[in-house]
Amino acid sequence: MNENLFASFITPTLMGLPIVILIILFPNILFPSPNRLINNRLVSFQQWLIQLVLKQMMMMHNLKGRTWSLMLISLIMFIGSTNLLGLLPHSFTPTTQLSMNLGMAIPLWAGAVITGFRHKTKASLAHFLPQGTPIPLIPMLIIIETISLFIQPMALAVRLTANITAGHLLMHLIGGATLVLTSISPPTAMITFIILILLTILEFAVALIQAYVFTLLVSLYLHDNT
Repeated sequence: MNENLFASFITPTLMGLPIVILIILFPNILFPSPNRLINNRLVSFQQWLIQLVLKQMMMMHNLKGRTWSLMLISLIMFIGSTNLLGLLPHSFTPTTQLSMNLGMAIPLWAGAVITGFRHKTKASLAHFLPQGTPIPLIPMLIIIETISLFIQPMALAVRLTANITAGHLLMHLIGGATLVLTSISPPTAMITFIILILLTILEFAVALIQAYVFTLLVSLYLHDNT
């Protein structure tokens, strides 16, 4: 097989123009706004699931932190639907691009940190120097805590990118091996095909779990600063 292993991660184009914006906007179609007095089962299930996740995430926040509820539930819906759509054949997953994930992580992290410095200045500054620190270690600890603070958005983006990319690559490799083994050893090809099905089911779970983890970490950063 001469197919490039990373071909599925290249930004798709139409007549030389990138269509990634259309791909990013496409998940909005899956969540229609209800305009009826009595909704159908799909919309009712979506609303119940959204309320369940929102209640779970907002339980630990105060009134100031709960003002971010719309932002956080929109974030988890967007990442989850984008990850699931990326599992379809011949599709593109925007969350495999580190630049896009950084574009989501940095503004949310910066907003949470700025909120903390604005409303809880003393508590936010206290994170840079734990209580009871020996005087000789103060400069080193301040540098370490500052670096760890600025690494947070990078860790958010890299975690999401690595997990989604690794799953897609593994599915691509096992799928290619199954196709090759079909003409060489059908019993072995059947075993690899079963492994591919199990891995696909796992990737569906990973797509939703990673969306929840990304949003939960942003929620925890917000909780520490409100």
